[in-house]
Amino acid sequence: MSELGEILWTPDAARVARSNLAGFARRVGVSATDYDELHAWSVRDPEAYHSALWDFLGILGDKGGRAVRLDADIRRTRFFPEARLNYAENLLVEPDDRLALIAHRDDGTRRALTRKSLHDLVSVMVQALRARDIGPGDRVAGIVTNDVEAIALYLASAAIGAIWASCSPDFGPAGASDRLNQIEPKIVFAVPGYSYAGKWIDTHASIDAVAAAPSVASIVLLGDAPSAATYRKPHARLERWLAPFSPGPIAYYRQGFDAPLAILFSSGTTGRPKCIVHSAGGLLLQHKKEHVLHCGLNAGDRLFYYTTCGWMMWNWLITGLASGATLVTFDGNPAYPGPARLADLIDAEEITIFGTSAKYIDSCHKAGLTPRATHSLKSLKTILSTGSPLLPQSFDYIYADWKSDVHLASISGGTDICACFLGGVPTLPVRRGELQGAMLGMDVAAFDGEGHEVSGRPGELVCRNAHISMPVRFWGDPDGSRYAAAYFSRFPGVWAHGDFAERRPSGGFIISGRSDTTLNPGGVRIGTAEIYRQVETIPEVLEAICVGQDWRGDQRIVLFVKLRPGVELTEKLQQGIRARVRSGATPRHVPARIVAVPEIPRTRSGKISEIAVRDTIHGRAIGNDTALANPECLDAYRNLPQLAE
Repeated sequence: MSELGEILWTPDAARVARSNLAGFARRVGVSATDYDELHAWSVRDPEAYHSALWDFLGILGDKGGRAVRLDADIRRTRFFPEARLNYAENLLVEPDDRLALIAHRDDGTRRALTRKSLHDLVSVMVQALRARDIGPGDRVAGIVTNDVEAIALYLASAAIGAIWASCSPDFGPAGASDRLNQIEPKIVFAVPGYSYAGKWIDTHASIDAVAAAPSVASIVLLGDAPSAATYRKPHARLERWLAPFSPGPIAYYRQGFDAPLAILFSSGTTGRPKCIVHSAGGLLLQHKKEHVLHCGLNAGDRLFYYTTCGWMMWNWLITGLASGATLVTFDGNPAYPGPARLADLIDAEEITIFGTSAKYIDSCHKAGLTPRATHSLKSLKTILSTGSPLLPQSFDYIYADWKSDVHLASISGGTDICACFLGGVPTLPVRRGELQGAMLGMDVAAFDGEGHEVSGRPGELVCRNAHISMPVRFWGDPDGSRYAAAYFSRFPGVWAHGDFAERRPSGGFIISGRSDTTLNPGGVRIGTAEIYRQVETIPEVLEAICVGQDWRGDQRIVLFVKLRPGVELTEKLQQGIRARVRSGATPRHVPARIVAVPEIPRTRSGKISEIAVRDTIHGRAIGNDTALANPECLDAYRNLPQLAE
C-alpha cells in the first residue's frame, strides 16, 4: 500500500499544455506549470484576476468598469459592482441540436433533451410564472427529483429574477416545511411521489405541510396526484399549467452580480436549518471557474454528479450547461438494481467527468466492484469526490480497480458557499489521501486556536479573503448577526469554515472532518476522519462513526461500527481495530470503547451525523431530527451499558 502523500498519477506534458488551466495561466502571463504562482497572483491581485476570469470564461452580460470594490471588512467587499447579468441566459445560450440533458431514473427511464428543447421548455415555464405574477425576488419552492422538470424550473426561475429553493422528496413533512416555509414561497412545484429502488413513495404529506405556508398561492404537480390525495391549496398538473403557452424567445431579466439566485439550507442537525442566500453572479462565475479550470470541463463533455435536489452539488452540476457540456443525471438508488449501475452509466453515456461521494466510492470498494475489469471507461478523464474526506485507501482503489490514467480530484467546500475551497488542479500530480490545492482566488489556510497559520499539523480551515461565492446573506437575518456568528465569530475578519484541515508539504491539504465534532481527549485535538481512514480498511467493518464522550472530567473516544452481515464484535476484532488505529495514526486516536450498531445515522444529503450521535449518548435532545434520513436508528445509541463504565 502506498504512503500518505505518495504520487499516484501525474498528467503528462501534453495533457498539461492543453488544459484550460494552463491556457488561463498563459493568458495572464504566468507559467502554465507553476500553479503556486498562478494561485498567489489570483489572491494578490483580485481586480486583475476576476476581470481576466470573466473574460476567459466568456460570461454573457455587462461586466461594468471594475471587477472588485475592496473593503477592510471582507463581508462588505463587492465583486463586479456595476455588472448586469442573468444566470439562466448564460446556461441557455446557443439553443441548438446539441444534447443538453440526459436524465436517468433508477426505474430504467431515460430522457434526452437538446439545448433547443430545454430552451423551449424553459420559455413556456417563464411565461407561465409571469402570468401568475411571479417575478424578481419572489421565492419559488420545489420538492423535486433530479430530473428534467426540476432543472428547467430552476432555470425559468432564474430567467425572471425569482429565487429558487428546493429539497429532495425524501424529506418528511417536518423537514420540508422547516426549510421551505421559512422563505415564504409564492408557488410550490412538487412530485406527488417518486420511485426508489423499485418502491413507490407518496409525498402528499410533505407537499401539504409546505403548502400550509400562508404565502403559497398554488401547487403545481410534476406527475399525477394519487386518486385519494387532497391538497389545501389549488393545484394543477404541470402539463395543464403550461398548456396556454408556446415556446418563443426568453426575455431574460438581468440583475446585479449579487442578486439572489437560490436559497440553500444547512443540514439542520443542531437546530432549524439556516437559509443561505446565494447570488447569481457568484455561483455562475465560481462554478464555471471550478468546472473549466479545475475539472477541465469543455464544450461537448458529458458531466455527471450523483446528487439530489437537496444538495449543493445539484446547483453546481446544472451550471455545467454554461460551458456547453451535456449533463447526465441519475435519480434514485445508485446501487439499484446492482452495484455497477453508475459504472454502467459511464460507458452507456460516454461520461467524461464523473462525480460522486466519498462514501459511494468506499461502498463500491467494500462491495468488491472492479469496473476496470468489467467496463471500458474509455471516455472517463476525471473522477470527482466530495461529501466527506476521501480515504487514502479509496485513492488506491480508484487507480487499481477503476482506471489508472484518470484525474482523481477530491474536492471540499460546502452548502455555505455552494462551491469549493479546495479541490482538483489538472496540472499537478495526484497524491494519496490529499486534496491537490486551494482553488484560484481563495486564500485558504489552517489556523490554530490563536489564529496563527499552521502547516504540517491540523487546524481550522479558513479563508482570509473575500470570495465570489460568499453568501449574500441568511434569509430572516436582517442585521446579519446570524451570518456573522456562523463564519466570522471565531477569527474576526476571516471566514472560518468549520472544517479541520492540514496543509501538506506538497501544498495540498487533508481534511480531517468537521471541527465542531473534533475529538479532544486529554486536550489533544483529533479529526474523526483520521480514525475513519484506519477503521475502514478493516474488512469486517462496513462503516463507522466516531464521537467524543465526556468522561470523568475529560473526553474519551467512542467508536461505533456497522459490521458485515454475520460478523460479531468479538474481543479479537476489537483488538484488531485498536491495533490498526494505533499503528496507522497514534495511540491517542485509539478508541476507549467500540460498540457494534445496526445502522449509522445520516443526514438527507448522505453525510454521517456525528453531532446526533454525540448528543444521543449524552442524553441531550437532538437539535433537529428531521434533518436525518434515519433518525429511528439513534435508539441503538441510547443508554448503552458499554458507555456507563
